[in-house]
Amino acid sequence: MRTLGNVQPKLSGKITLNKESLEHHSIQELASEISVVLTEPIASKNLTVLELVSLGRQPYTNWLGTLTKKDNDKISMALDMVRISALKSKKCYELSDGQLQRVMIARAIAQDTQLILLDEPTTHLDLYHKVQILKLLKTIAHETNKTILFTTHEIEIAIQLCDKILILKENQSSFGSPCELIQKKSFENLFPIDTITFDAQTGSFRVNK
Repeated sequence: MRTLGNVQPKLSGKITLNKESLEHHSIQELASEISVVLTEPIASKNLTVLELVSLGRQPYTNWLGTLTKKDNDKISMALDMVRISALKSKKCYELSDGQLQRVMIARAIAQDTQLILLDEPTTHLDLYHKVQILKLLKTIAHETNKTILFTTHEIEIAIQLCDKILILKENQSSFGSPCELIQKKSFENLFPIDTITFDAQTGSFRVNK
């Protein structure tokens, strides 16, 4: 994920964006095409929600960082879309983990890129907030026609909410819709079968006691 977002160099292979190698794009070009939400803590939690989300417009502002009406409209839309407009004056250190994750997603939306990359967006969240965040991402993808790619270990939730899934395995990876992957029995060998088995009828895993 970090390599796709040009945060760290690739080990091998080739990555292209708009049919051109990722390395040939300028930082400014990449910032207008790809937004990235990583698991690292933000540099300063003393920023307000509005200030942090506004940073998403940085690729489009002048060197003074002056926001235009279009920029402010994009910021307002992002706040509304993730339902945090009421929090915009709060400092980030005052937020819960779930609220802060919504702020980071709003910043990525305000950046207005066609591709949004998120690394483990549900880390440190309870089940309710995990589902909330992933349902929110699905809604955003469908309403804005953006591509949202995220890594997760929440396999059962992903099966229920994702349009496509890539299962990464050392020897063989699988890609397709959840239904296609269930039909191919791609989930059945993710874990040792004497410990955890996959129930294709319910799309869930069962612990073997």
